[in-house]
Amino acid sequence: METHLASWIKSTPDGEVAEAILRRCVHCGFCTATCPTYQLLGDELDGPRGRIYLIKQVLEGESATRATQTHLDRCLTCRNCETTCPSGVEYGHLLDIGRKIVEQQVSRPLPQKLLRTTLRETLTRSWIFTPAMRIGQQLRPVLPAVLRAKVPVPRPAGLLPTAMQLEEHQRRVLLPIGCVQPAMLPSIDAATIRVLHRLGIRGETLAAAGCCGAIRHHLGDERGALQQARRNIDAWWPRLEQAEAIVLNASGCSVTVKDYAHLLRNDPAYAERAAAVAARTRDLSEWLPTLVLEFLGRQANPPGVKEAVVFHPPCTLQHGQQVRGQVEKLLLAFGARIQPVAEGHLCCGSAGTYAITQAELAEALRKRKLGHLLAGSPDTILSANIGCITHLQAGTEVPVRHWIEWVDAQLATLGATASPR
Repeated sequence: METHLASWIKSTPDGEVAEAILRRCVHCGFCTATCPTYQLLGDELDGPRGRIYLIKQVLEGESATRATQTHLDRCLTCRNCETTCPSGVEYGHLLDIGRKIVEQQVSRPLPQKLLRTTLRETLTRSWIFTPAMRIGQQLRPVLPAVLRAKVPVPRPAGLLPTAMQLEEHQRRVLLPIGCVQPAMLPSIDAATIRVLHRLGIRGETLAAAGCCGAIRHHLGDERGALQQARRNIDAWWPRLEQAEAIVLNASGCSVTVKDYAHLLRNDPAYAERAAAVAARTRDLSEWLPTLVLEFLGRQANPPGVKEAVVFHPPCTLQHGQQVRGQVEKLLLAFGARIQPVAEGHLCCGSAGTYAITQAELAEALRKRKLGHLLAGSPDTILSANIGCITHLQAGTEVPVRHWIEWVDAQLATLGATASPR
């Protein structure tokens, strides 16, 4: 795509990235066929190609408008278009640049400012969010439906291995504890620790770290997001040498941490360490299934689960990280009957805070997604990201769980544990 960036952006780091991305786009339109918002709204400007044109216009010197901002806001950042694009356009990085500049040029209405500030400053601070979530769960039966949908039913974490038991393991991985998952569904982290323990691996949680930065980043607070990334690097770095990897069980977090190298590429104090952290980061869904499969192969009595399940791969996993098939292979090894799902590539509508800031579109996408997920009347819906799980659960009575919770339950029935090593 021919591009003539304005002088104020042309020679900057963002300008160089944007120009390289724009020149790769051949405006073929393949991306529109897999864009969730284009599927719903049918507006060219609510698809990747149209948004690319809007960003290009702003970078070439045209003033952004509220309409420009609205079309960019409606993007889920699912990056399905990146999977589809034959030219390798890094749409997500271009969108980040476009949103940042439009945010500087266009003042938001006061209600939007208040909502985004509240989300940014509360969700990312566990000392605020955790007690608020506990109160919400206690009051859940009497909450209005719109609030009740955002507050999951409490799910017990269960017993954890003792510190002495974990110390026996020679293999270690770092398990960063995020901002909202410990309060909303502590059962996910607990299940992860138990499964790792059964495999002879110590999952070392890091209380000093916090939010990965995704929430602030997607709400336009680049400065705050980078501060959180730096804080996490500082917290993880001293222990990284003794660990096999940094393993995250929320795909929305792992895709962000893997992007630290890009986000901090211009920071001389952090660029090298950010690249090292990104290179050592693994999503649980790409790292653990092979180990569990090897473990199952050593068992005298292989599992024979007959449960019918569907797996919803989050966009941050299948498009953001290009991780596909590993979890499904593991579920099959347990004997589960995995039901096919139409439009498995499309977003469920969660997308971090999108379900709050774009509630109408998010609800429409959830309804469409659940229609496909429930088509075969599954016993359980499994996923790999806290946002998708809570968003989908708000629309159905069928249990929606993280796949690691399901695997933890199946391994518990086997009763076997790997020897410490």
